[in-house]
Amino acid sequence: MSLRNILIHPDPRLKKTCDPVARITPEIETLAADMLATMYEAPGVGLAAPQVGVLSRLFVMDCNKDPEVEPQPLVMVNPRITWSSEGLNSYEEGCLSIPDQYGEITRPAEVRVEWLGLDGKTHQREFDGLWATCAQHEIDHLDGKLFIDYLSPLKRQMITRRMVKLKREKAAG
Repeated sequence: MSLRNILIHPDPRLKKTCDPVARITPEIETLAADMLATMYEAPGVGLAAPQVGVLSRLFVMDCNKDPEVEPQPLVMVNPRITWSSEGLNSYEEGCLSIPDQYGEITRPAEVRVEWLGLDGKTHQREFDGLWATCAQHEIDHLDGKLFIDYLSPLKRQMITRRMVKLKREKAAG
């Protein structure tokens, strides 16, 4: 298991639609383990494969932030939302690919997600609260969409400029 570099916006790979995973292979299992380690280290609650430069429909998440509670990592391969509630929830979202930038995003409060697990079986579960927000945020990544795409053009430009500056500073650094 090794930590992977997280791509920083703007990076063209973050705007691409990811390809479905044909089958669970040892490479996919390694990718999932690396992504979980990278997500926990960052620290974050979710991480999608394109954020580590892999254009495959896979993401990991664990929205259990309480250190007293056992981690609940989920690995979702080829996830899709099969139902969304009419009720909405707003959450101050951030992203590991857009560090230290946040925006109030409104999404369905509850979703049902179907995905392929590392066990090769199809799973389905309903999520609410942060789990629902995170699942939708990560599925957006697989479709080449970032949370800032929901913000006003002005706010999106400001955040993008900050990220360009951050990348320049890191490169010089």
